Amino acid sequence: MIPTDQLEGKAVLMAAFPIERQLMGAAKKTNFYRPAMTEAGRAPTRPESAIDQNGRTRQVFVAAEYPLSITVDGHEVVTLMTLGTHPEALALGFLRNQRLIESLEAIESIEVDWVGETARVRTFAGRGIVDLHEKLSKRSVTSGCGQGTVFSCTLDALYDYRFSGTRLRISTISELLKTISKRNVIYREAGSVHGCALCKNSEVLLFIEDVGRHNAADVISGLMWLDNIPGEDKIFYTTGRLTSEMVMKAAFMRIPVLVSRSGVTGMALDLANDLGITLIARAKREKMLVHAGKENVIFDS
Repeated sequence: MIPTDQLEGKAVLMAAFPIERQLMGAAKKTNFYRPAMTEAGRAPTRPESAIDQNGRTRQVFVAAEYPLSITVDGHEVVTLMTLGTHPEALALGFLRNQRLIESLEAIESIEVDWVGETARVRTFAGRGIVDLHEKLSKRSVTSGCGQGTVFSCTLDALYDYRFSGTRLRISTISELLKTISKRNVIYREAGSVHGCALCKNSEVLLFIEDVGRHNAADVISGLMWLDNIPGEDKIFYTTGRLTSEMVMKAAFMRIPVLVSRSGVTGMALDLANDLGITLIARAKREKMLVHAGKENVIFDS
């Protein structure tokens, strides 16, 4: 258990309500639903002392790492290791990307309790996830940092949507890379994290860091769900490798373009080609490799 004197964030349950706010990139305000939820984000790093190569004591920061079990109507679904900065959005994004809950309106509340290391999701129906035991029995452990998980229902729904192709300029990606390099604040302070971003053209809309890139992707998915942000005109960026799991997450967020400063796996490439997703890897400064969706790319650099 985590001692209560280490807790950060407000464990206040905010009421469920349709909210009116300015959507990112939108010209008008829109009413949409949000479940009741706590705001229990934690500090992403903590100070520690270490001895350097010369035997001198140095004060440094290390990345936090906490277990967070997600339950739905009292039934445990999964335990994730996370920085803990956006636990409510992480829980929502995981359930969304795994296709365990299809509609945000089905969720009544999300309550994060760090003492119990639990994110409690309650639905209005109160019956939990349909066929949860069967879905839990058919899951694959993926190559995600800290081990990711893919359930059978995720794979079953993967081909429900195929991307028609989004035109993209190499110059846009180059400009984005210049902007995004300034965002990895936690990595510069402590290392040990991956970063993911939701972008529109060369503008960074969301940038999330976590101990695993799959967690960061799920947080972005949860925030998109909460703020009713569409993915069809967006770019997804990650500092980590592009695996099949990352392609699946992008597909369920309806994001047609994935960019990584790292490499790509063969299964990710095959899946991207099947779904019509553009994959760009080894993207650093002015250099990059287009692995899938070459027909969608305008080489104007």
